[in-house]
Amino acid sequence: MDLNTITAVAHPQTRAQLPVWTPGDAWLAGGTWLFSEPQVHLTRLIDLTDLKWPALTVTESHFSIAATCTVAQLDGFACPPDWFAAPLINQCCRAFLASFKIWKTATVGGNLCMSLPAGPMISLTAALEGVCTIWKAGGGEQMMPVIDFVTGNQRNLLAPGDLLRQIDIPIAALKRRTAFRQISLAPVGRSAALLIGSLDADGTLTLTVSASTVRPIRLSFREAPHTKALRDAIAQQITDDLYHTDIHGKPLWRKHMTLRLAEEIRDELLGAPSS
Repeated sequence: MDLNTITAVAHPQTRAQLPVWTPGDAWLAGGTWLFSEPQVHLTRLIDLTDLKWPALTVTESHFSIAATCTVAQLDGFACPPDWFAAPLINQCCRAFLASFKIWKTATVGGNLCMSLPAGPMISLTAALEGVCTIWKAGGGEQMMPVIDFVTGNQRNLLAPGDLLRQIDIPIAALKRRTAFRQISLAPVGRSAALLIGSLDADGTLTLTVSASTVRPIRLSFREAPHTKALRDAIAQQITDDLYHTDIHGKPLWRKHMTLRLAEEIRDELLGAPSS
């Protein structure tokens, strides 16, 4: 869609060249949502392409994903064999309600910043203990776990002019066993519930709930929970007002599916007793 209110496009090549943020500005990365509907309040786009951030970087301690990394780049990354959680990357990429053309343009950072409950890059990075690096509008950086970054449906902790730079995932999180469950009302529809479980070396089970809730929620169990303990923990930490509602699923159904998928994940990772 043409954005006919735009009067200028900035092309910074370094952080120092980023223009002073003013009302009517918007960051441009993939632009798959930005150009999908009218944006009559916008007058200037700040194109991040020329910053040329490396899409993916691996260090001894972290797997870093640039905010401008596309879904296709992430999906195509060849993970080391000891990253037992690597299947989550492909599973979450395929949880997008998007075509291969969108994959080549849409960015990981854009998915986080849109902060939709069904954002699969939110699910992935939250489950793998990702940490956001945010360039503050007034200078400096802020580090923030993804699980805290998204606060609700299309809400996050970015202030006007803040820029998400990257998401760092600990290598240790990528070496855990994981289980993935996702469901939607249609065969290729938007996720109505997306749950990811991971099992640490000490036996701790971590369950990350997303899509069914307005923000990602993490639960941890030091010992294998039986059915009642699992259901009670979910009921205590995910109150009814946290379940999302739209045409893709009503809260009661999303809650039911959350409980069901959580038990499936527990059984897969722990083989835990059901009573």
